[in-house]
Amino acid sequence: MGKTTTTINLAAALAASEVKVLVIDCDPQGNTTSGLGVQKTEGMHTLYDVLLDGKEILHAICKTEMEGLDLLPADKNLIGVNMELVNTDDRESILRHHLHRIRDHYQYILIDCPPALDLLTLNALMAADAVLIPIQCEFFALEGVSGLIDTIDRVRESFGHPLQIEGILLTMYDERTNLAKQVAADLRDFFKDEVFRTVIPRSIRLAEAPSHGKPILLYDPGSKGSEAYIQLAKEILTNDQKRTTQSAR
Repeated sequence: MGKTTTTINLAAALAASEVKVLVIDCDPQGNTTSGLGVQKTEGMHTLYDVLLDGKEILHAICKTEMEGLDLLPADKNLIGVNMELVNTDDRESILRHHLHRIRDHYQYILIDCPPALDLLTLNALMAADAVLIPIQCEFFALEGVSGLIDTIDRVRESFGHPLQIEGILLTMYDERTNLAKQVAADLRDFFKDEVFRTVIPRSIRLAEAPSHGKPILLYDPGSKGSEAYIQLAKEILTNDQKRTTQSAR
């Protein structure tokens, strides 16, 4: 329970805070698309059509059940992007160019990346201003975060892209286990304030929600998982407000 669960539920929690949000499903598995209850229909455009065929991005965005939450869906065709774009000029920045046209339509755009560092992931990183790193509270958590931060550093250096780290999010946290407590302590000790105060608990209801095509806020609004993502959204909005205030000084 990591990146896709967080993308879906953080987006829903932001939308519940009356913030206009777009989710981009950048993973050929399309789990974010189905997890938000959007089924592929004939004639429906996806991220593949935008990246490969130059389809107008606004024509590929669809509504979700959640008010204020839109989706740019994915399907299995997206797996072809890595091969089909390999000889294209400026291939790592195609998504970024498309997003420039709609950035003003949304206060937040969340991109769910594939698990591998491929051309799709590189496009997502180049289109992003910041990266949120969800990490499961397990034995190799510190190594996983360190490896991803190394990747972010390489993107910064290779492409001159000032990618920020929004924060590290502890997920699947079970307060009953010493391992989870130790992992959380180690990450906070090493990464300090880069770790969010909000922690996402291990939750059966959170795991069930995507199979019903709903974010946890719609599937079980009173659950601990729902409360945790609402708290995460508040923390992100507060952090953004602080940065805006500081930059205005």
